[in-house]
Amino acid sequence: MSFCSFSGGEVYKDHFESGMYVCAECGHKLFSSRSKFEHSSPWPAFTETLHENSVSKHQERWGAAKVKCGKCGNGLGHEFLNDGPKHGASRF
Repeated sequence: MSFCSFSGGEVYKDHFESGMYVCAECGHKLFSSRSKFEHSSPWPAFTETLHENSVSKHQERWGAAKVKCGKCGNGLGHEFLNDGPKHGASRF
C-alpha cells in the first residue's frame, strides 16, 4: 500500500489492513500498519516511523516538526509531540 501526502490521492485514514505504508513518490518504506492508530485528524496517524532513516524531520517555529520522505524529500505532514495514544508519544 502507498502513503499519499496532502497533495492528493487516497489518504488511508480508515484503512487498517496489515502492511507497509510507502512514499507515493519513490516507494521508500515509511510506516508499518502496527504503528497506525485511530485519531480525530482527517489524516492517517502513526506513533513511529519504520526506521530511523524512513523520514527526515525539520523543526518548525510553532513546535511541530515538518516530516519528509527520507529518500526523496516528498512532504508527508508533521510530527506532533505528546499527541499519540500513550502519554508522551508522538503522532505522525
